Formats: sequence, C-alpha cells, structure tokens
Amino acid sequence: MSSLPPRASHEPQPPPPERLCVLVVDDEEGLRHMLRLILERAGYEVATATDGQDALGQLADRPDIWVVLCDLRMPRLDGLGFLEQARLQHPGVLVIMMSAYGTTDTAIEAVKRGAYDFVSKPFRPDEIVITLRKLEERERLSRENQVLRQEVARHSHALIGGEQGLRDVVAVACKVAVSPVTVLITGESGTGKEVLAKSIHAWSPRAQQRFVAVNCGAIPEALLESELFGHERGSFTGAVKRHLGLFEQASGGTLLLDEVGEIPLALQVKLLRALEDRRIRRVGGTRDLPVDVRILAATSRDLPELVELGAFREDLFYRLNVVRVHIPPLRERPQDISPLVDHFLDRHAQRMGRRRPAIAATTLAALEACPWPGNVRQLENACERAVLLADGATIRVSDLPPELFDPNSASAATVPASAGDDEDLSIKRRLAELERELIRRALVRTGGNRTQASKILDISYKALVYKIRDYGLDA
Repeated sequence: MSSLPPRASHEPQPPPPERLCVLVVDDEEGLRHMLRLILERAGYEVATATDGQDALGQLADRPDIWVVLCDLRMPRLDGLGFLEQARLQHPGVLVIMMSAYGTTDTAIEAVKRGAYDFVSKPFRPDEIVITLRKLEERERLSRENQVLRQEVARHSHALIGGEQGLRDVVAVACKVAVSPVTVLITGESGTGKEVLAKSIHAWSPRAQQRFVAVNCGAIPEALLESELFGHERGSFTGAVKRHLGLFEQASGGTLLLDEVGEIPLALQVKLLRALEDRRIRRVGGTRDLPVDVRILAATSRDLPELVELGAFREDLFYRLNVVRVHIPPLRERPQDISPLVDHFLDRHAQRMGRRRPAIAATTLAALEACPWPGNVRQLENACERAVLLADGATIRVSDLPPELFDPNSASAATVPASAGDDEDLSIKRRLAELERELIRRALVRTGGNRTQASKILDISYKALVYKIRDYGLDA
C-alpha cells in the first residue's frame, strides 16, 4: 500500500489518505489493463475510464482519486478538454497527460493548461511509477511547508512586540536564516525559542524540507542516542528492525536540539563528531553515513556555567555557539505586554466564538507589573482565562489568575498597600512610584554602579538604563 511518507512525530500534520487512487483514462483497453497491473503492483489503487466524459463521472463519484493518467486523443471528450473541465470541477486533482503523438509543443501546451506532467508513449513500466513517486514527494513537501507556515503564523505571538531588543532578535534571525550556520537560541522557558527556530527554518532555503524538533531533556539517556542517530536491527534488546534517527529523518532540512544542555556527557562526544564531520553512525552500525542537516540548538540553561562545572563539553559549546540569539524574558520588555495582550485576546475570543473584550487600563497596568516567570506562555494562559471568565465587555483585575497577586507566588505583582481611603489608588501610578523608589535605592546602595544595580533589581542593564532615563534619575 502506498501512502505519503510520514513526517516526524514531533510535528503536527494533516492525515494522508490511507491508499492513493489513480485514475487511468485511455480508450485502448490493453493499455488500461497494463497500467492497472503496473500500478497495483506498486501499491496504488486503480480506477479506469474509457474517455474524458467517463473520467469526469468517475471523479464525481470517487473523491479518493488524487491523480489522473490521461491519454491525449480520445473520442467524445479528449485529454485537453478533460483537463480543462477537471481543473474547474475538481481543482485538487493532478493530471498527467499521455500521448503517442506527443511533441515538445504538445507537452508545453498541456502543462500551460494545468497538467502536472507529460509522458510520451511508449513508456517503460517503471517510468510511470517514478513519475508518481516524484509527484507524491512534491505534494508531501508542499503539505509540510504549508503546515509549518501555519504553525509559525499560529505561534507568531512570540515575535510580537515593540521593544528594540526583540526587534534586534528578529533582525538577527532573518540574517542567519539564509546561511547554513549553526544557531544557538537561549532564553528562559516560555520565551518562544522553538517558535523562533521554526521561523528561522521557514525563512531559510530549506523551508520546503522537514523541520524536526527533539527535546533532549524529555528522552531517557539510554534512548537518546538511538533517537538522534538511529540503530540497526539487533543492536540491543528490542531492536527488532532498523530505525532511522532524527539526523536522517531531518536530512535536507532542519533539526532543532531543544534543551541541548541536558544531553549527557557521553553522548556529547558523538554529537560533536556529527556536527563537525556531517556524518553519523547508527547504534550497532559499522559504517558512517553522510547527513545534510541544518542544526539549531536551544537551551534555557547557562551553557558557559555548565562548561565551568564540567557538565558540558567546551568544544561542543563553541561548535554550537556559532551565532547566538538570546530572547529576553518578558519582564525585561514590559512594552511588549500590551501588543501581546491584544493578540491573545483577539485569538482566544475568536477561538471561543466570543466578542473580543476590552481591557481596563488598571488591568493592563497590573499585567505590566507582573514578573512573568513563565514568560509569554504564562501571559497567554492568563489572557485565555480572562476571555473565558470575564462577565462584562471589559476585562478587570478580578478576571486575572489570583496567583498573579498572591504575595507567596513567584508570579505576584508588587502592589503597594493602601494607607487610607483618601490615598491615590491608581495601580499604574503607584507601581511606577514603587519601581522608581526601588531603582533609586539600588543606585544609592551601589554608589551609582548601574551594572551592580541591575543585578540587585534582577533586570537587564539595558532595561535599567531605559528606566533611569524614564524616571529622571540620571543625576
């Protein structure tokens, strides 16, 4: 049974048809019979028609027909006439024209009218099968590329924002996408490292090939080598057949090694060799196999620190760190929260079939005051909950997850306590006052050393400089 080749299990995919049906259209009974035998032996289901008119009826009754092998000269409705009608009535069906009277001009005319290919009679039995196999591969790649682009668009919220730092991240990603260099993507959990990796793949010359992602920290150490490099039959207990690893599955495309810092030391040596030599050896194998794969790596760990501790090979770190792209945490780019909130409210309101709610200024200020240890992923969850639970047309603070304001929670926003009923209760102004005071105290404690102050405040140096200027603390 022939079917579109399966994609790696790490990616979503539309289900391919269980059995591909080919319609053979020819007024010669002998040729129809011969093609049926050839194609059925190759694993295809075959239907036949005597002319173009009969073929249109078959297409109307058989939605499982995906490709048509059609003769050019036939009674009633000829091949070009059938092609024109099929494109109008069944635009998803692919047509390969056949003719014993074919010339270059005829083939060009058929392709211009929408034929996928043109085959001249007489042909070798394997010629038709090879043509269909190529067509299957083309359709598989087209489908994978469409799914990948949909995934990138669906998750593009990770790249939304107006903060210069994030624009710099996207700019660097666009530049490195067109080259084959290895990219190391760093950032806290939930910042969108895999989304950025998919974007780099989608913007690269390999976009039509596979994108395969593997979480190196989620696979047991004993199985990770086989998962990456594959194994031969009988190489260990349970290896009942040959298994192609992810390097081979992603050959020609892109392989993302997510949480690469979790790879055990013993396996790091083999990974380094694969990256340097572009060759792998399956577990239990006796020969090296060439692979053509673009490597992207991502981690939330501090790899230089792991190198110092002896938990990560220094040579592997430098091999992965050809170009490093760091995605800053959400707490360091509070200006991105407002556009992200708008995006999430639109997305989840549409998904739930609800009217998109507005968001109160105090609610937005409260969101901007949260440290967001879960980053963009946590913010999306909060917005989804708010859309679901909001009673009115506006999202209030009470619609947000309560842990955001629980003082014992790592996600809690720092909100000053009220001292009296006549006090200014504006959350936005009070939070700004508190932030300014904390920055002032940190600068006093460090004698004006901004690098040390940024560490005390647990924000980036760049964010601190921006806030010092914004609050008039330059003096």
